[in-house]
Amino acid sequence: METDGLFSLASPGDRVAPTGAEASGFGAPAADAPLPVRMRPVGLDELIGQEHLLAPGAPLRQLVTGSSPMSVILWGPPGTGKTTIAHLVANATDRKFVAMSALTAGVKDVRAVIDTARRERRYGGPPTVLFIDEVHRFSKTQQDSLLAAVEDRTVTLLAATTENPYFSVISPLLSRCVLLTLQALEEDDVRGLIRRAVTDGRGLGGAVTLTAEAEDHLVRLASGDVRKALTALEAAAGSAQAQGAREIDLATAERAVDVAAVRYDRDGDAHYDVTSAFIKSMRGSDPDAALHWLARMLVAGEDPRFIARRIVIFASEDVGMADPQALLVATAAAQAVQLIGMPEAQLNLAQAVVHMATAPKSNTVTTAIGEAITDVRKGRGGAVPAHLRDAHYSGSKGLGHGRGYRYPHDDQRGVVRQQYAPDDLVGTDYYRPTDHGAERAVGERVPRLRRIVRGLGPAPRATATTVATTATTASADGADHAVGGERAVDASQSVAGSSGEQAVDAAQSAAGSGGEQVVDASRSAAGSSGDQAVDAAQSLAGSAPDATADGPETVADGVSSTATSAANAGTTDDSGDTAGEEQP
Repeated sequence: METDGLFSLASPGDRVAPTGAEASGFGAPAADAPLPVRMRPVGLDELIGQEHLLAPGAPLRQLVTGSSPMSVILWGPPGTGKTTIAHLVANATDRKFVAMSALTAGVKDVRAVIDTARRERRYGGPPTVLFIDEVHRFSKTQQDSLLAAVEDRTVTLLAATTENPYFSVISPLLSRCVLLTLQALEEDDVRGLIRRAVTDGRGLGGAVTLTAEAEDHLVRLASGDVRKALTALEAAAGSAQAQGAREIDLATAERAVDVAAVRYDRDGDAHYDVTSAFIKSMRGSDPDAALHWLARMLVAGEDPRFIARRIVIFASEDVGMADPQALLVATAAAQAVQLIGMPEAQLNLAQAVVHMATAPKSNTVTTAIGEAITDVRKGRGGAVPAHLRDAHYSGSKGLGHGRGYRYPHDDQRGVVRQQYAPDDLVGTDYYRPTDHGAERAVGERVPRLRRIVRGLGPAPRATATTVATTATTASADGADHAVGGERAVDASQSVAGSSGEQAVDAAQSAAGSGGEQVVDASRSAAGSSGDQAVDAAQSLAGSAPDATADGPETVADGVSSTATSAANAGTTDDSGDTAGEEQP
């Protein structure tokens, strides 16, 4: 059987009691072995990290000392010490140790080890520990072949996996083993091992020194994987020695691993500065800059869950009702980070960032809840009005709860005149929608809803002077809007509410607001004004070239639809004070 380069598999037919690491299934590391192999701990005292598994009486300590012959599955990310623990088990006890890799071994090899272990046990030989690296690579049939031997302790299984064993290991085998979860090493742990490798005779033996900047770079690059850190250190040391230098500086470390150092400290100013730049780039609608700051955080090893949380917050804080779908995109990206993990989840994060940066922006939700909370903290807001109180329990009617409540669904529009706020907050407006993105439609609807709910009657009709002033302002400001002609749309809403000579005058004053497209839109916006509407539309032609250059079709469609909505609004608001029957 071919074996993994890190292992030296003892022959299953060899019945000689182990006398050392080589006989136990692992060969002693050669002088030219990779630095991570040479620096493997020779005892528990040298093991870095995993303190939660090394307490007195803990399963891992029992496994290494041989005080309990339990089978164990080690689960953790690369470079956290799974193979190192196997070496400690091989060297610390008088048990026979056999190692194999699931990448190269098959059912035949497993059964050969089990048969040999059974014969040796029958003849009074030492118990056998079978180490299987990457056990998740075994098929279901291969894992099944271990069940009987593990159950009757013909072998003590020590298996290692980087995949979730609840998905990659069959349940019967998992139930026969103790599952130990290894955590990614902390930065201080990685730093300590790097320093040991620089000075230890098994490592670099003091042949080179390491600057603080280069050390920080290697620690960040490792992301908790000590094997990765030591491999990078060995490459940097080789590069320095090739240049005749005795010091590994930042430039040498960068060249050796071909990864530029990222100036980023997850606990310092750089963390907050980069995060601030990231959020402000999305708020400023610059997807390219936002992607740069995202990449800066990812390369520096920032927790992707932190990034996802910031995007979810941003979706409501800075996009809000201008694009309600933004929150769905952000939460979906956050869930993807949890389900998929890095590095693939960087695609989900990047998609969410681009969506946030290119979405229309509105902070009205943030402002509204802030003002509402301020009022509550100031003591504003009295008792719940009696007609809104809970009336489902017996005796509530005797207290007057629910009396006079109007059921909105009884009205064909689904909204009725009714007081919902406490007495001292009646008429208070917290939410003030903008005309950005999807919030434009909300902004048209909210005033109508407030007039009905508060019984304020229909909106006042706009005069020709008011319309003309609005249209003139729209012409001057239209080019500054994200969508061309938004101000012209506002002016046309008032035009729709006018008729006859007022429509003509308003349209003439609105010149400069929308080009040929506004002419077509104004024909429908004026509605029943006849020839006067045509004349008014003609006077609008050729206006606001800057705005229409960006989006003339948008201007035309917007004028037509919003003007029609505004015209319809005036016919329904006046019935708000009589709609809906009181509920008993």
